[in-house]
Amino acid sequence: MSMIGEYLRVTAAELDRAIQDPDWALEFVGEVQDAEEKTEPAPGEARHFSTYKTWDVLRFLLARAEFPVNVIHGEEPFAEDEDWGYGPPRYLRPERVRLAAEALRATSYAQLISGVNPAELTSAEVYPLGWSEPGALEWGRPWYDDLTQFFEAVARAGDAMLVWLD
Repeated sequence: MSMIGEYLRVTAAELDRAIQDPDWALEFVGEVQDAEEKTEPAPGEARHFSTYKTWDVLRFLLARAEFPVNVIHGEEPFAEDEDWGYGPPRYLRPERVRLAAEALRATSYAQLISGVNPAELTSAEVYPLGWSEPGALEWGRPWYDDLTQFFEAVARAGDAMLVWLD
């Protein structure tokens, strides 16, 4: 079984409802995932987005760069008694999404991996293992680029975001 970073774009009203009714939120997530699985929208048009297994390498790189927003795990907890795969979900309010989008846009993937030795990722046990493979650091680049597009679209709409590991 894999650990996958997951995101759902939500309006302010949907965020309020999700906080008040986590069961509704989880059901809503499933509905959106099912609908978008059929249409496969681009990151800038999607409501649901996944960083696949790159979530931990992105977490490592963003933490190393002292990124101002926790875009990998979210920041504010809700449904703390729920387990959406690997723990409870969290969320980012619209102003934090906006700050994250600006910071993602200003930080290239090349900047994130500059000076990183793959051995650091192995030593830190960054999921998934296998960082000694040639070009392993490049694996996260397309996911980071798509994450940036997703955050930019969510920020433009003034929306919030649910974040969890599944």
